[in-house]
Amino acid sequence: MSEHSERIPPTGMDLPDAVRTVARKAADFRGRAARPEFWWFILFSAVVGTALGAANVVTPAGTVMVGSALSGVWSVVVFVPTLAVTVRRLRDAGRRWQNVFWLLLPFVGLILLIVRLCEPSVGATTNGLTGPSTLPLDGQAVRH
Repeated sequence: MSEHSERIPPTGMDLPDAVRTVARKAADFRGRAARPEFWWFILFSAVVGTALGAANVVTPAGTVMVGSALSGVWSVVVFVPTLAVTVRRLRDAGRRWQNVFWLLLPFVGLILLIVRLCEPSVGATTNGLTGPSTLPLDGQAVRH
């Protein structure tokens, strides 16, 4: 592969593959992430966080917020991997990483970011590579 080319991520990915891939690339903000990789990991993260949050213990003295604490720890643990896969997914959709900052705009920003994360991959050719016309050296695809 040349310096200007980048392999398109596989699109036929299931939940275990996605979790393994994101775990392996936990702090890797380079490259691309196909829609299945991103959405399977988001689903996994949300289910685990919800399950941990529901694990509160009720005693005669009141509720012990063990589950809430575990859910908070889970959120901290998956923060960087989630940010990394989000940046890679935006790049795969032909967007710049700065689109993450839409989250700072309440409600509307979240919707806008979700729409951008749902966009199809750009730059695919018949051999699965992207060329210099769609993926410059800095790894940012150009939207026309």
